[in-house]
Amino acid sequence: MTTAARKRLEIRNALPSDVRAIQRLIERVYTGMPGYAQATLRGQINNFPEGCFVALYDNKVVGYCATMRVSKAMAFSPHDWEEITANGFGTRHSAAGEWLYGYEMAVDPRQRGLRIGQRLYDERKELAEQLDLHGIVIAGRMPGYARAKRRVGSPQDYLDGVIAGKLRDPVISFQLKNQFEPIGVLENYLPEDRMSAGNAAHLVWRNPYVDPDEAPEMRVPRGVESVRLATCQLQARAVEDFDAFIRNIEYFVDVAADYRSDFIVFPELFTLPLLSFETKKLSPVEAIDRLTTYTPRLTKELARMALEYNINIIGGSHPTRTEDGDIQNVAYVALRDGSVHAQEKIHPTPNEAFWWNIRGGEQLDVIQTDCGPIGVLICYDSEFPELARRLVDQGARMIFVPFCTDSRSGYMRVRYCAQARAIENQCYVILSGNVGNLPNVDNMDIQYAQSCILTPCDLPFARDGIAAEASENVETLTIADVNLADLSWARAEGTVRNLRDRRFDLYHIEWDSNAGRQGHAPSGGPTPAGGHNSPGGG
Repeated sequence: MTTAARKRLEIRNALPSDVRAIQRLIERVYTGMPGYAQATLRGQINNFPEGCFVALYDNKVVGYCATMRVSKAMAFSPHDWEEITANGFGTRHSAAGEWLYGYEMAVDPRQRGLRIGQRLYDERKELAEQLDLHGIVIAGRMPGYARAKRRVGSPQDYLDGVIAGKLRDPVISFQLKNQFEPIGVLENYLPEDRMSAGNAAHLVWRNPYVDPDEAPEMRVPRGVESVRLATCQLQARAVEDFDAFIRNIEYFVDVAADYRSDFIVFPELFTLPLLSFETKKLSPVEAIDRLTTYTPRLTKELARMALEYNINIIGGSHPTRTEDGDIQNVAYVALRDGSVHAQEKIHPTPNEAFWWNIRGGEQLDVIQTDCGPIGVLICYDSEFPELARRLVDQGARMIFVPFCTDSRSGYMRVRYCAQARAIENQCYVILSGNVGNLPNVDNMDIQYAQSCILTPCDLPFARDGIAAEASENVETLTIADVNLADLSWARAEGTVRNLRDRRFDLYHIEWDSNAGRQGHAPSGGPTPAGGHNSPGGG
């Protein structure tokens, strides 16, 4: 009897679960330069999974490289690292690009003898050949230049010296040996790279199996990557206890699952009916505090239903007391693999902060699902464009927006902003709102909603950018199929390409992960506009 030997060294595509290990690797390799945020690495992998590779030695990540597809014009024109990589996220990847662009390579210095860099470059070349691309373009570091600058002169003089064999540079010499051809110097490519004085060698490897004189015909196939979405427009109704509330929710989960939906989304604050069986009148602060006591039972039930019905559940939102005593408005996402994820609302409305003392969250990241990464923006958060952009930079193609609005004007603010997010990010945005009223529960006096599934406005998508929408102010489940492959087509070949055509040379968004919490809501002062104890219309 023989047993297969375990591989000690393996090269495979990077996965989102590798992000923390990759982050630690980068910190070890580039000790004098800023590291990556985990969100940035998630974006690199999610935006082009086929182009990111890790090397594993004894199951530990010891090498990583990231690539994307770009046009010839983008690859060969002067550029810097932030501009071409979309600040490191790889969002400028185009499924119609005829060149691979390599923008990250790291090998653990403790494993230099295993030729890991060579193996990673071989994977890049194989990918270029499989996709019939014209080749690979990179901007290689010049780590010997800063030390030799006074002696050799300009970066181009240094590069010429390395090409001629008069000088040796550990990176450029490796690239030349690896069949890359220098075509110039990109000055000020990465200012943080002090060893290269910010410069990079512009290098190209040409695919020998593609005729360089042949006009590229990189049409993105209009494939099918279908996802079925269900949005529940939920009627506020009095319940006798927690179990009765769960039965109402489970009814819609069951129906959506019968339609073989991949996702169902419930409205913001969909747990407010749990206050309807309170025996005494509660102040707004007492009411929200009472709701927080249901958090463990709620998340347990959402996880159970997701598993039993084989559906991903975006559990609207629910007030939750955090470990430091603050109350936040949190969306719990239960996936059909049994895991539960939380996304807090970043921007409480003025009324949420005033009446309920709700505090804004600080983290916003995609959630990895079996249908790809998704994002959640709770109501008011959809009105801040930079939040949706952060999620899409990390690879989200669907953004779910649970909302709670008491008037048509409040609803239209959320609706118009959500449609804008779909257009500017070329993604799907799914809204779910409450309808009806609970006379004895503050903030559920009246509700206005027309839940919908919104698309970018371009040729492959539904007329008016609406895949489906509910009738106004009636309880219902609205279901539609969307094709994620249409997003890839639109981003590469659409009438407009908002996501890719951003001016990264002029502006970028930087998330401050070290920001402290905002100040507490004031305990006195004037009542915010919006009506008595109103959530403010998101």
